[in-house]
Amino acid sequence: MDGAELTGKKVLITGASGFTGRHAVAYFRTAGAVVAAVVRRVGVHSFDNGVAVHVCDLNDKQQVRHLIDEVQPDYVLHLAGKNSVPDSWSDPLLVLETNVMAVLYLLDALRSCPAARTVIVGSRLKYTPEPGRLPQPPHPYSLSKALEEMVSLSWMSLFGQQIMLAEPGNLIGAGPSTGICSLLARHVVACEQEGKTEAFRLSGRDNTRDFLDVRDAVRAYATLLVQGTTGNVYPVVSGTERSLGEIADTLLTMTEAEIPVRWDGASSGPDGAGDQEEFSALRKLGWQPLIPFAQSLQDILSDVRTQHGRATE
Repeated sequence: MDGAELTGKKVLITGASGFTGRHAVAYFRTAGAVVAAVVRRVGVHSFDNGVAVHVCDLNDKQQVRHLIDEVQPDYVLHLAGKNSVPDSWSDPLLVLETNVMAVLYLLDALRSCPAARTVIVGSRLKYTPEPGRLPQPPHPYSLSKALEEMVSLSWMSLFGQQIMLAEPGNLIGAGPSTGICSLLARHVVACEQEGKTEAFRLSGRDNTRDFLDVRDAVRAYATLLVQGTTGNVYPVVSGTERSLGEIADTLLTMTEAEIPVRWDGASSGPDGAGDQEEFSALRKLGWQPLIPFAQSLQDILSDVRTQHGRATE
């Protein structure tokens, strides 16, 4: 997809001030779309000129309805939500409300825009129940993402809306991420610029994950908005499992400082792995990852160094 299909189209992006949201706003703005960036409160992030910022509590049904009536979007990218497993244990009702009811409020309001195409960004950590067995989700977050998918696809069936789901793997890149790559990069910079000597603790070197640059993920979401098949669930992943050892080794080649790292725990198998047939759905639409893994790590490290420098000025 060359992005021409987005020129002049109204794209509403929830969770716009978040890690993925900031990249999404920049991408769609560059593609010529009319971007409506939805945030819960002002002042968290400054967007470029030309981006319309809308303050909306997605847990408030009336505010959501007013938002949709005002914007009348052609496309909706729903990124907002609670994505912390620990938070889901401390406040499970808030996580369920935010990840399930907010989606319903949004989709119900979008019934007034029947032509709008919507991508709901879910999670590969969703719980998949086994038929005939007592539900045993590993944590409330997993349950919330399973329910989010169920209600989204059900709303599509009930009301004929154009809804697709995306399930990203571990997204990495510059920005306010709490993922392992960003955390380790911050440790590197703390060692470089503050002389930190405490070791960064990691689990087994052979533990593997699928990592995808957030900019490639945003391109995938754009592809789904324009070309995706309604009712489908699309994994948004690189298709390559990388070990924590590889991440640490690559980052440590990007610094001359001594970086203490401590390996704790046993190694485990792949996280969120799937078969290649499953991963091929997006590629059949013409999308593929473009940003090399090492480049993603270098961009993260450069961004952390820049932010650290600003904080100490």
